[in-house]
Amino acid sequence: MKVGAFFFGGVEMDDAGGGPPHPMDRRYSNEHMWKATLDYVNSAIEADRLGFESFWTTEHHFQYEGYEVIPNGLLISTWIAAQTKRIKLGAMFNVVPQWNPMRLAEDFATLHNLSGGRGVLGVGRGTVPREVLHLNDKGVSIGSHDNPEKSADDDLNREVFEESMEIVRRSLTQETFSFSGKHFQIPLPGIPDRGSTVQDLTLVPRPLYPFEIWQAVTSPPTLDYVAKVGHSAVFWNQHYSFIKRFWDAYGEKYAAAHDGATLAPSANRMLVISIRIEDSYEKAWQSATPGHDEFWKFLGPYGWSRGYMGEDGKPAKPGLIPTLQESVDNKTILLGTPEQVAEGVQFYKDLIGLDYITIFPHMLGDSYKKADEQMARFMHEVMPLVK
Repeated sequence: MKVGAFFFGGVEMDDAGGGPPHPMDRRYSNEHMWKATLDYVNSAIEADRLGFESFWTTEHHFQYEGYEVIPNGLLISTWIAAQTKRIKLGAMFNVVPQWNPMRLAEDFATLHNLSGGRGVLGVGRGTVPREVLHLNDKGVSIGSHDNPEKSADDDLNREVFEESMEIVRRSLTQETFSFSGKHFQIPLPGIPDRGSTVQDLTLVPRPLYPFEIWQAVTSPPTLDYVAKVGHSAVFWNQHYSFIKRFWDAYGEKYAAAHDGATLAPSANRMLVISIRIEDSYEKAWQSATPGHDEFWKFLGPYGWSRGYMGEDGKPAKPGLIPTLQESVDNKTILLGTPEQVAEGVQFYKDLIGLDYITIFPHMLGDSYKKADEQMARFMHEVMPLVK
């Protein structure tokens, strides 16, 4: 089983929790946020030393409140690659509608080649409207599949994302490429160039090594898409029965879209899971509560909990702010002693196969020292107990 670590890359907080302050009432200094970036780099180096297979960050912008302060996962991963030996490096996720797709492809190829093939292209459609609306020229915002009032935003976001990814795939894999779609025309017609007009483009550089594309899957339309185009699927913050359903459906849909090609039961799929390991269950509960509650105070209003199960057995309605008990019941977090966390990992391994697991060891507001400790305990005390 391959094990990764995923950090938001946020600022350490001494007031994390579900109560005050309101997220937008915090304003950290530039120095605080840069220290978090340096601490994040050090944790990536520690993950490499501990034997993690991969290390993941986020791509977020303008978050003066200190939750996610690394705006360019590709750039920071290139710096980390220069200081590590074997760990793979990616973002969960590069928010594709915030990029010119050809710049995304160029930057990824540069990371991938400089690292000797250790780049992983993680892609998603975004979370935060204030970011994407200021970083694209097509009016793309963020919608939600389960929020009818935002369906138009979701449709436009999905269209731009899917066209962008077609451009990314072509540019990374073809000597020359062009694309004609609803939102992109590449190259633009009629561009004069040395006595002729531009008919196609060539990306420089392109990857020298094989590469993987991983995408967040939180809705049926996205599940259909990733299986069709062959992206690998990442599942997080969903009730375990919903993950099982999506997990199996990915394999079925992949086979249907690829002439019956059969994947191994857990191939091309990754589970992301929050963890908290302490010497007792009670201590783990106490230790996890502030960061867990801060996480949902931040992300609940964006609809991140729609993968939780409601009392009726269906997905929870938008805006749910889960309690720690609800997260434990949904199995989106594994906490307790090493033996208890190992039981949770074993549960998922028995349920879905689990070739790839990525842990989220840095609860919002935690110190990076605590996150490093959690990574070490997971590798040294939990993994040896998993069959």
